[in-house]
Amino acid sequence: MATALFYASSTGNSEDIADKIANELGEIDVFDLSQTDISKINEYDKVILGGSTWGEGELNDDWDEAWDSFKTINLLDKTLALFGLGDQDGYPDDFCNALGIIYEHVSTSGAKIVGFTSTDGYEFDESKAEIDGKFVGLVIDEDNQDDLTDQRISSWVENIKADIL
Repeated sequence: MATALFYASSTGNSEDIADKIANELGEIDVFDLSQTDISKINEYDKVILGGSTWGEGELNDDWDEAWDSFKTINLLDKTLALFGLGDQDGYPDDFCNALGIIYEHVSTSGAKIVGFTSTDGYEFDESKAEIDGKFVGLVIDEDNQDDLTDQRISSWVENIKADIL
């Protein structure tokens, strides 16, 4: 089975990051959750999930709408990689929490999770996306560190390529 990337984007930033990840990886299927039923994940063994954090550390609307259905999907034996967007200056107390919320669910699903990244270079107070000093996936801050985005994506893709393709 091929690899698929599923993302939710309210302002277009997550869509841009999803496109950049897809371009770096090559031939993968890309789906916008606002236009795709989340159960489509069942058709893939290797999946990338992403989106941004909204409000006080919450999932964005499209992820929120798909959440109950997502929680019923059997992720056992799938390989997953995660990415999230957040604003570490504006929301330092819940930076990229949506990524952490997704991770909390998938970490108990039996899926193999790849793509943990260093917290070096970020300045925040708390994040549900940080476990044992690492982020649970690729973390992007387009509001404050957009100059680092392309390098962060390239490094992350290189690290997950062997597992996700």
